[in-house]
Amino acid sequence: MADSPVTRWPLVYERLHAHFGAQDWWPAQSPFEVMVGAILTQNTAWRNVELAIAALRAADALGVRAILGMDEADLAQLIRPAGYFRVKARRLRALCAFLAAQGVAEDPGQLGRGQDPVALRRDLLAVHGVGEETADAILLYALDAAVPVV
Repeated sequence: MADSPVTRWPLVYERLHAHFGAQDWWPAQSPFEVMVGAILTQNTAWRNVELAIAALRAADALGVRAILGMDEADLAQLIRPAGYFRVKARRLRALCAFLAAQGVAEDPGQLGRGQDPVALRRDLLAVHGVGEETADAILLYALDAAVPVV
């Protein structure tokens, strides 16, 4: 694997970043909000995700501990605009439980600092409701890991 697309991707990413700069197209105020958005955007339009995130923010529930401390039915009602709200409530709670278990509940943007992105991707894929695209989006847009979203 010395010269494979996987090993070359960080160089490609750095060259693109150097040429085009940060694109900042994922609208979020924090890495955790990107993670929440990555779950909520599954099978729905982004406008609906924005409504759900706004509801979480208005309820002061846009945090790992806040989500873990909520009743799942209450969480589901807050994210109802994103569709599949019961399923996504379980997925959000699973992601938050993972973040808490990793010791980054207070600062989810620190997830995997110093860890190999391939290993972190594998860990993310083990979280209920996190598939390949969601894991890659979290790695790239929330954690600034040089990985392609597949």
